[in-house]
Amino acid sequence: MAAAIKQLAATVRSGTGKGAARSVRRDGRVPGVIYGGGEAAEPISLDYREVNKLIYAGHFLTTIFELDIQGRKERVIPRDYQLDVVKDTPLHVDFLRLRPGSFLRVDVPVHFINQETCPGIKKGGALNIVLHAIEMKVPADQIPDAITADLASLDIADSLPVSAIKLPEGCKLIQQGNFTIASITPPARAEETPAPAAAAAPAAKAAAPKK
Repeated sequence: MAAAIKQLAATVRSGTGKGAARSVRRDGRVPGVIYGGGEAAEPISLDYREVNKLIYAGHFLTTIFELDIQGRKERVIPRDYQLDVVKDTPLHVDFLRLRPGSFLRVDVPVHFINQETCPGIKKGGALNIVLHAIEMKVPADQIPDAITADLASLDIADSLPVSAIKLPEGCKLIQQGNFTIASITPPARAEETPAPAAAAAPAAKAAAPKK
């Protein structure tokens, strides 16, 4: 399923550099810049509360936004953001312009399904996730939310190769080869405990009366 396009209001800001950025933050806004698409970089500012909420909601760097820049629409995707090292609050956001037919390199999350029916897990095995996300080349207007890895047929010691996962239309893997996404590891052996009779023998000997 492709990621939904979200709306976000922005305003053009004048001036660049640290001083101008500090001025924007004092006004309760977050400085940003839009670049790429064969055009010059454009400084903008965004509402602090809205940006903070979006970043901490997750998937910020794989979400497509339609910026409303004082009435002008610009489709973008965040490529980087800076947080305050002490407060963890947003300080700056970089956006990349999206043009029809363009592609992006993104890390697409892997969602694992059917853990409750997986034969290996039902026998006591454990799911060993090798990759939580896979780097892919995807259409800029069709960024998938996630790809699905089905565990229904995996037994103990089985592995799930990337070839077993259906990729969304138009998406390609960056890494070559049939690499492993996850495996089912055997159950851990319980530590051996001494037999009760053997453990009791030294105690009985110690308790014997002296002659």
